[in-house]
Amino acid sequence: MNKNGYFCTLVASLKENIDFSNLPKHIAVIMDGNGRWAKQKGAARIFGHRNAVQSVREITEGCAELGVKFLTLYAFSTENWGRPKEEVDGLMELLVNTLQKEIKTLLDNQVKLKIIGDMYSLPKVCQANLVQAMEAAKNNTGLTLQLALSYSGRSEIVKAVKKIAEKVRQGVIQPEEVNEQLMEDYLETSGVPDPELLIRTSGEMRISNFLLWQVAYTELYVTPTLWPDFRKEDLYEAICAYQKRERRFGKVLTPIA
Repeated sequence: MNKNGYFCTLVASLKENIDFSNLPKHIAVIMDGNGRWAKQKGAARIFGHRNAVQSVREITEGCAELGVKFLTLYAFSTENWGRPKEEVDGLMELLVNTLQKEIKTLLDNQVKLKIIGDMYSLPKVCQANLVQAMEAAKNNTGLTLQLALSYSGRSEIVKAVKKIAEKVRQGVIQPEEVNEQLMEDYLETSGVPDPELLIRTSGEMRISNFLLWQVAYTELYVTPTLWPDFRKEDLYEAICAYQKRERRFGKVLTPIA
């Protein structure tokens, strides 16, 4: 069996082990390791970002095929603006080019696109392409792909609190009405269930200011695989690991006698 045949068999085998009655409705991914991947190959960091596009394509496709309802990808944080200008400019150009190339694939696969984060801090050309892609895919009924762009979990919470505080000041909301559900209604992810599974590539053990409110009881899966090497078989392994866990949400589950 050649190498391609081996990997096809491996992917099929891993997929067969997935319990389709226990799929996470929402998977979030911290896509980490592009720079290290490029460094290992003696190339500039942007080379790693360019090669990461295939990973985005495969994981989006894999989630859509499995029937996962929501996929959130941490594409660019507010902290990432502090990276070298050459890298940031390259990332913005890559975002535009990828959107232009992938819009037909989104439409063909009924993928809806949503953006969380400060989209209006992005270059105008990026904003225009994002708006165009979201508009084109707004009636799609399959997987919802959320891209976190210029995103900060702390900023998201602060913005929600400010909006609620203003409503309280206006008398629209009473202080005693402020609860967790109300808070969730004012987050950028309103209407989207909290992720059941958060995947982080590259082996780093931190959340990096990502979906801080939403991941309160999310199952974490950390893999040493660098993001440009992450493929469908890695996604399937993460889901299988998730399905072996007992989700207790802080409670003690008592076996039924």
